[in-house]
Amino acid sequence: MGLVESVVDDALYFGVLLALFLRWCVSLYPYSGAGKPPMFGDYEAQRHWMEITVNLPVEDWYKNTTSNNLLYWGLDYPPLTAYHSLLCGYVAQWINSSWTELFWSRGLETYHHKLFMRATVAVADMLVYFPPVILYWIFSKHPSRPRDKAICATLMLLVPGLILIDHGHFQYNCVSLGLTLWAILFLTQGYDLLGAAAFVFALNYKHMELYHALPFFCYLLGTCVQKKSLEGIMKVLLLGAVVIGATTLCWAPFLTKLDTSIQVLRRLFPFDRGLYEDKVANLWCALSVVMKLKSRFSIPTLAYISGFTTLIAMIPSSFHLLTRPTLQRFKIALINSSMIFFLFSFQVHEKSILLAVLPVSLLIHEHPLVTTWFLTVSTFSLFPLLLKDGLVIPFFCLLVLYLVIVFKAYGHMSLGFQEGWKQIVKTLMFVFSIIGCGILTVIHLALAPPSRYPDLHPVLNCLYSFSHYLVFTVYFHKLQFCATDELLTSKEQFTKLKKFPSSISSKTKLKEN
Repeated sequence: MGLVESVVDDALYFGVLLALFLRWCVSLYPYSGAGKPPMFGDYEAQRHWMEITVNLPVEDWYKNTTSNNLLYWGLDYPPLTAYHSLLCGYVAQWINSSWTELFWSRGLETYHHKLFMRATVAVADMLVYFPPVILYWIFSKHPSRPRDKAICATLMLLVPGLILIDHGHFQYNCVSLGLTLWAILFLTQGYDLLGAAAFVFALNYKHMELYHALPFFCYLLGTCVQKKSLEGIMKVLLLGAVVIGATTLCWAPFLTKLDTSIQVLRRLFPFDRGLYEDKVANLWCALSVVMKLKSRFSIPTLAYISGFTTLIAMIPSSFHLLTRPTLQRFKIALINSSMIFFLFSFQVHEKSILLAVLPVSLLIHEHPLVTTWFLTVSTFSLFPLLLKDGLVIPFFCLLVLYLVIVFKAYGHMSLGFQEGWKQIVKTLMFVFSIIGCGILTVIHLALAPPSRYPDLHPVLNCLYSFSHYLVFTVYFHKLQFCATDELLTSKEQFTKLKKFPSSISSKTKLKEN
């Protein structure tokens, strides 16, 4: 505890309390599908999964039966999500059995149940996401000052998109992203086996973590290749055993029958849903403005096209990380991988941008302007969804608050007109880009779309966001390929951090004297 206590600044306590307060404030606003029968929305989906897991045997959770109509929010997330729903369902049943009553609890929207559901997200956030965020910045080599570490952790806890989706729209992205961040934290500290296990759990909570899978694979394999032959082979075997063991642990109840396992996989990858979800800011949705892909090609063909495009686009970043694995390249490769999947893969949701938001947030101290820019645009890209949910006020409040805090902390480093022409150009691009976001948002709110083009506003948002995401993807690829090999090994970093408290205490004593 001495290490943690010595590098924790009072600002961190304020940041954690502020993050919790803002989350609960957002939870007072409407959620996905509020008062909209017959399907309601994501809130009802999560509640329904509690109902299903509590009342039905495990082998029926993913099957279409008389008690489980898969057309009504059938479970389509991996086993750890189902276990989480089961746990929450038991608590709900203990508080009020009517909340999980089979069939009769559908569409439940009572005050106390909403309070319970919001609390489940807050608790999951505090238990799974908050700890790795705080520990990551405490053990991070840069920044070195406790106050700067506290600011970075606070900013990561205040990322608007994650708060709005989880505590407003209603989801549990904090769990999968928190587990992924645990995995990143373990890798940065040299505990590769723990990191591999944590990422397997993240993947088995939300299969969209496949966006991050290749960087984890390439980094870990790359570190094995760099070792002496026998040592490298042993590490590969150990990593394989950890991955297989953790996966088996998650899937154990579904491995008793082959058809049960296959049914779970079918639910996880429903190719019949289409190329993309709503108006998402990726290549396929942007192309559909000028060329109707869905009417020109069959769903299997579109799946092959998007899969091939994604694979080809992933090669440069993945191969580079595999052959030259460093922690810095690994963090940036996580961004590149998630952006490529978001831009080119099949069946993308607008909320999937949160998978890129996580690793981008880790660069806030090194690249404050670009990080802030990306997080602002990513929140803007969610606006059509948030507007539909009635979350306009928290959208504006969280975004403005985040920008105020980040520029109070990093304004001297990012928005400077006396640091060379490159910085001036970057600053002007940022300013005009954010102004564009603001103008499109105001137009969306103030002007009704023409009757001929009812989706004009979401389409404009999609195209504007897509153009930014494309530039960001190129920029982060450049950043990865230009990253230097300087990085102490994780254990050397940890050793230095262990010496850090003594230096702080000695300086404190000198000041007191």
